[in-house]
Formats: sequence, structure tokens, C-alpha cells
Amino acid sequence: MTEQLSIGVVGPEILLLVMACVIAIVDLGVKSRLRNGTYLLTMLTLAAVAFYTGDMAASGETRYAFNRMVVTDPMGNWLKCFASIAMMVCLVYGRPYAGDRDMLRGGEMFTLAMFSLLGIFVMISGSNFLVIYLGLELLTLSSYALVALRRDNATATEAAMKYFVLGAMASGFLLYGLSMLYGATGSLDIGTVSKVIASGQVKQQVLVFGLVFIVAGLAFKLGAAPFHMWIPDVYQGAPTAVTLMIGSAPELAAFAICIRLLVEGMLPLAVDWQQMLVVLAVASLFIGNLAAIAQTNLKRMLAYSTIGQMGFVLLGLLAGVVNDSAAAAANAYSSAMFYIVTYVLTTLASFGVILLLAREGFESDEISDLAGLNQRSPLYAAIMAICLFSLAGIPPMVGFYAKLAVLQALVVSGNGFYIGLAVYAVLMSLVAAYYYLRVVKVMYFDAPITATTVAAPADVRIVLTINGALVLILGILPGGLMTLCADAIVKMLAS
Repeated sequence: MTEQLSIGVVGPEILLLVMACVIAIVDLGVKSRLRNGTYLLTMLTLAAVAFYTGDMAASGETRYAFNRMVVTDPMGNWLKCFASIAMMVCLVYGRPYAGDRDMLRGGEMFTLAMFSLLGIFVMISGSNFLVIYLGLELLTLSSYALVALRRDNATATEAAMKYFVLGAMASGFLLYGLSMLYGATGSLDIGTVSKVIASGQVKQQVLVFGLVFIVAGLAFKLGAAPFHMWIPDVYQGAPTAVTLMIGSAPELAAFAICIRLLVEGMLPLAVDWQQMLVVLAVASLFIGNLAAIAQTNLKRMLAYSTIGQMGFVLLGLLAGVVNDSAAAAANAYSSAMFYIVTYVLTTLASFGVILLLAREGFESDEISDLAGLNQRSPLYAAIMAICLFSLAGIPPMVGFYAKLAVLQALVVSGNGFYIGLAVYAVLMSLVAAYYYLRVVKVMYFDAPITATTVAAPADVRIVLTINGALVLILGILPGGLMTLCADAIVKMLAS
């Protein structure tokens, strides 16, 4: 672990910032409806950033820069790499959809996507309260604009307003909590805050009060109940291409700041925030899965599904402080990281199929719109089925192994209460299987609403096929990704 004032530490962020500005300028002179040149430049930039961060992660180094305000470690770099790849996939799936709906006319979509990814990178790299908050605001402001990108669509505009109001409230919660921690500890540096809290020379009441606001803000960003109100409305109201951007890469950033703030910054307060995470996890699993059963809109159903899935991530986070074992903590946090990465992978493929069908002149966001999909396109029906099976936790999909890893982290603690939580999570997964399998039934057994076959551009078809195959392959052979997550978490904890 070294501290440097090296620009190389923030090289990926600088590259993203420069290229976002270049793309915004270049796009002014582009007249094409699909903006092929801008799209190609964006994809090349994202590919370069993914390679850059992947190479930094493979080095295994943890480095600080700018007076320890920024940290680059294997966990953060892998999350950045995965976020870059996720954003690339979002643009591949979303560009035909956006072009059909005239969302590329002004050229803002690619620039805003780059700035939102930059916000994700800053959040992941932050080792200082202010840096994390700046990254969070950059991400959320870009997301608000993306949701409102269809200016002439009342539903999208309404979703953007709801997102803005609730997002501002959640940011206020987080900022207020961080300011209270600063007032109590006298520092904005996460490492220093942890040391001051551990010294026991700070009033516990002030810390816990600030912690409540911080956990509330984090729960909103994760989409955990009871701070989930924005997710169903925004997922349903936003253009589907933007829904995918909001529901994929930003989840990786939310996980990262949970680790930075709770584990690295406030581990001495683990007894307090662990209890809060238990409540959030139980509520998310219950509300998300039960509410999803009643949905007829596919995007809204997947939104409630997301709430339930975040319950499992929270279970992984809270299992890391069941006992004082460093190995058990690393196992729990790595299982949560594996879960969030594989969830994003599955979300990309499932929304990719929805976007593909939506190009036929309608949104294809009702469950009934998938009727008879197997007869129209066996390949895309199979990809969607694989994703739904994975979200339900049915073997041999990767979602099964992800759930198993989190449950195993709870059970090995030997704590009866956490074993009970594992049983509860399994029961909620059985409830969730109903609404996932209902969609599979519609695709394979209902009569198709149209006889037309599903056509897709070559790049969408190739990426979507690879995406669906990975959901299956990583379920059969999860060892490589699980080892990568475990190694990243161990090195993060060691720093």
C-alpha cells in the first residue's frame, strides 16, 4: 500500500472526463439519426477504460493519492471494470431503441452516459466523505437528465420529477449523516474517522444518530425497503434504455460506498449498523417479492424484483460482522460482491430482450407482450428464461450460486438468529419463483400476439447471446469470478 500524488491513480477518471467533453463537442457536428461516429468513439473509450481498470485490478496494488482522498484497490478497480463493461452493453442494447424514439437527436445520451459512469468511478474511488458525495451527485444529476431525455413523453417527465425529488431527499439524508460524523470525529477521511471512532473518545449518541441518516441514504441508493418508493415508478416511467442504465452499473457503485462507509469507515459501529441492515434486508425481501406478484407491467415487476434482490446483498454485508473472524468477514463481503456483479449481468440480459422487442413499435413492457415469444424467437425466449431462472435462484444458473454463497455466509456464523434469516431468505425466494416462472409460462405456453419474427442488429444479437450464455456458464463454473471477488475483498480489508 503506497500513497502517491500520481495522476495515474485517477487515470481512468481523467480519461472518462476528457473523452466525455470531446464526445459532447464532436456530437455537435453529427447529423446521423443513430450518431454512428459518436457511438463508436464512446464505445472505444469505454473499452479502453475497462482495459485500463482491469489491468490496475490485476496488479493487486492498493494506492492512495491526493492526501488520501482517493484510493485505488483491487475491489474498486474490478467494480470499475465491470461498470464500464455494463455501460458498454447498455449502449449496445439501447441505441436502436433510442434511435427509434428520437432520443439521440440532441446527442446528450452518450455524453450523459459517460458522466454517469464518471460519477460511479468517483464514488468507488472515494476515501473521503466529500469525494464520495461529489461522485454521488454527478451520477444522480446525470441520471435525472437521462430519465427526462424523452422531452415530449409525459410518463418519462413524471418519472424524472419523482426521481429528482426523492433523490434530493436521499442525498440530503446522506449528507446530513456525513456532516454529523465530521462534527463528531473532526475528519472527512474515512481511515481517520475509523480510528477516532475506535478510540472511544467520541459521544456514541452523536455517532449513532449520524449513522442512521447515512444508512437511510445508502438504502435509497441500493433500492432497499422502506426507501424503495422511487424504483417502481422510475423503472416503469423511464425509457427502457435508461432504465437499464439506472438498474445496472450504479448498483456496483452503491455496493462500493456501502463497503467504504460502513466497513472501512464505521466498522467499530458494526453492532449498530448491522441491526439496521437486518431490518432493511427483511423488509426488502418481504415487500419486494410480495409486491412483484401483483404486477402486470414487466418493468415494474423487475423493479420490485430488484428490491428483493438487494435484500440478499444486505444479508451478505451484515454477515461479515457476525463474529471477529477475518476469514468469515472476507467470505461474507465477497459473496455480496459476487451477488451484485452477477445480478447486474442478469439484469443486462433481461432488459436487453425487452429492448429488442420494444423496437417493433411499442414499448413491450407488459408481461402479456412476451406471449408466445418462443414461437417467434426460440433464442431470445431461451435467454429471457435463463435470466428469470437465475433471478429466481434455480440451478444451474449463476443466481443460484450467488444466493447459495450469501446463505452459506450466514449459516457458517453459527448464530441461530442469522440461520433463521437464511431460512427466511429461502422462503422469500420460493415466493419470488412464482412471478418469475409466470413470465416463462407466458413465453412458452401462451399464444403469440403477432406472427412476426424478432429481428435484431448483428451487434445486439451477438452481445445478447454472450450475455445470456455467461449467466448459465458462470452458474456451472462460478469458481473464477468467486475467487476474483474473494481476492479483491481480502486485499481491501488488508489495506
